[in-house]
Amino acid sequence: MDSSPATSPAATSGAPPIPPAIAQRAVEWLVALQAEQVPPALWDEWQHWRAAHPDHQRAWQRIEAVNGQVFDKLRQLAPPVKSAIAQATLTPPHSPARRQAITTLAVLLFAGSAAWVVRERTPWREWVADHRTGPGERHTLELDDGTTLVLNTASAVNVSFTATERRVRLVTGEVLATTARDVAGRPFLIETGQGEAQALGTRYRVRAGVESTDVAVFEGAVRITPLRAAAPAQLLEAGQQARFSADVIAAPQALDRDSIAWTEGIIVAKGVRLADFLAELDRYSPRSLSCDPAIADLRVSGSYPLADIDKVLDTLAAMLSLRVESVTRFWGRQSVRLSLASDRQAEG
Repeated sequence: MDSSPATSPAATSGAPPIPPAIAQRAVEWLVALQAEQVPPALWDEWQHWRAAHPDHQRAWQRIEAVNGQVFDKLRQLAPPVKSAIAQATLTPPHSPARRQAITTLAVLLFAGSAAWVVRERTPWREWVADHRTGPGERHTLELDDGTTLVLNTASAVNVSFTATERRVRLVTGEVLATTARDVAGRPFLIETGQGEAQALGTRYRVRAGVESTDVAVFEGAVRITPLRAAAPAQLLEAGQQARFSADVIAAPQALDRDSIAWTEGIIVAKGVRLADFLAELDRYSPRSLSCDPAIADLRVSGSYPLADIDKVLDTLAAMLSLRVESVTRFWGRQSVRLSLASDRQAEG
């Protein structure tokens, strides 16, 4: 590894935080360069990456400054987290578990960057949740009161039943709840980072985002209460859906009943932009999915099986005359990109 002197944290204390994407890429390089045999081309690409931008150099200097402390920090974590990281490091390089482990190491190594640390979607919060699913997985839970929860891909929940309430904390992802009547009359609430959605005898879907939460009501009604809103809570009736932030609730819209097609292992598109469809499909895929900006506005319709992402991509390619390009980087991350097929380009 490069023998240039490490920069102390104090020397860079006045510098702006290292962007999260660069922090994670630096850790990917760290992991890749730990292999028993490192190809010369990999060293060359690493050196090129470091020289490409000052932030890359700062990120690598940060790794050199604290690399010796990494395993000490890991030993201080809770046992479930240490177990998850240990298991992840034994998985194939392109696996979701490895990707989560790298993200966790990035948080540990760059703990001085507030913009990176304070994000709610830090991996250990998901790993130590009561129940969770990985990319492409679904899981059905029956709670103690008879309520049924269906967790969508890459979702995590904590369940807390007390004498006065039934609360589900949606840490990340999406859940469909079919609530049961509680003999003690305790309210049932699903909480996210933006507020809570209280069931009023209902079946409803909640999807947590970084800045907002989506709620869709299929039966009964749901009372939405944003975290910081001065306005009163809002009631959503069956057949309605709405998005809310910590401060405001958007106007209710008509319910999209296909929004829970994932419970049947299907994704439904109705004239959706290709770029938007791939962004949604990406939630279920262990590989990163994208398309050439030139074809981002092509429209996609149909029902597609979530259990076979490759089949979906092949179908899209056949329907829209596209080419599927799969790339594996040196650090093991795989990505799939759709672009115009060569014969269609010739026609254009």
